[in-house]
Amino acid sequence: MLTRRHLLAAGAATLAAPAIGRAQDTPGVTATEIRIGNTMPYSGPASAYGVIGRSHEAFFKMVNEQGGIAGRKITFITYDDGYSPPKTVEQTRRLVEQDKVAFTFNQLGTAANSAILRYMNQRKVPHIFLSTGADKWGNYQDTPWTIGWQPSYRTEAQIYMKHLLAERPNAKIGLLFQNDDFGKDYVAGVRDILGPRYEQMVRAVSHEATDPTIDSQVVSLQQGGCDVMLTATTPKFAAQAIRRVFDVGWRPAFHYLTNVSISVGTVMEPAGPEKGVGIITSAYLKDPTDPAWDNDPGMKEWRAFMAKYIPNGDMKDGSYPFAFGIAQTLMHVLDKCRGDFSRETIMRQVADIRDFIPATLIPGIKVATSPTNFHPIRQMQLQRWTGSTWQRFGSVIEGANV
Repeated sequence: MLTRRHLLAAGAATLAAPAIGRAQDTPGVTATEIRIGNTMPYSGPASAYGVIGRSHEAFFKMVNEQGGIAGRKITFITYDDGYSPPKTVEQTRRLVEQDKVAFTFNQLGTAANSAILRYMNQRKVPHIFLSTGADKWGNYQDTPWTIGWQPSYRTEAQIYMKHLLAERPNAKIGLLFQNDDFGKDYVAGVRDILGPRYEQMVRAVSHEATDPTIDSQVVSLQQGGCDVMLTATTPKFAAQAIRRVFDVGWRPAFHYLTNVSISVGTVMEPAGPEKGVGIITSAYLKDPTDPAWDNDPGMKEWRAFMAKYIPNGDMKDGSYPFAFGIAQTLMHVLDKCRGDFSRETIMRQVADIRDFIPATLIPGIKVATSPTNFHPIRQMQLQRWTGSTWQRFGSVIEGANV
């Protein structure tokens, strides 16, 4: 005989069943697991960035040891793409179609992500917090399933030009850029500020990501009479540029360096720390070599994580604080999902971040998004290389409204 208690229990079970069904029908999500995909250049010309993926592996291990998210453990699947866009396409299809991840997170490289942009948006797979500052990741109208995280390269270049025009308005600028969307964003940012003066003031030379060196490009800028340099390239070539500029005796009045290539451990020290003295870059992350952060609570949290989960990691490598901050942002989003990890819900929460402050961001800089703002971080602060660390100066500033 069925009692009222049995009927209520049966009713409760019936109400619970659809939720289980939804979890089972949501790609990459079960009652006990959420699968997250990633590609990184663990080999190839940008392999210095591979530590970002390794940091994520350690971070999600920590999360799982602390109970996971909404009762689920995170399975982080990361593949090497060698910084080769065709390989990125292959590995991303593998993640989506075979591994059936819920979404991809922090895939690295402008060209690599450009190669999968249409695929991810056609399939409506969240393609989030990319490890590239290309300005186009903010195009919420045409690619609503894709979003970056760090300040855009175009904004960064605008900030450098604002500083330069205030200090040396008649400069002759040598612009060294990688010949892809990454490098071309810097060209666009310089044009935004200089306007019709661009052709008169700028001598631009490019290089391919597969080139062995950029020595000839540096010499051509020096011989072209440039008294200012802007280097917009990846770590291997940035270190080469710093070293070559110094070795040929060229002393630009200002040398601006993209903030994706300022790691002390992988750029400044290999170049020769004394050879880069005076270089200016921009920052939104706390520099792990800056004594100003020795007693900072956020950096203490990061150091404790490194000590426990990546004890052999290079504490001078800025890629680790970057990875920590972006992983914290992802966890903030997943927490806001309240257990509903459908792809639609994930993107809705990605587009509703309200002044979140990861542990490794400079004070005054926040992560904020909206349905019409897919540029999560918009502020930066200038800093100068002293020979041993990056020293911040001036106030937190934003780029131009273009």
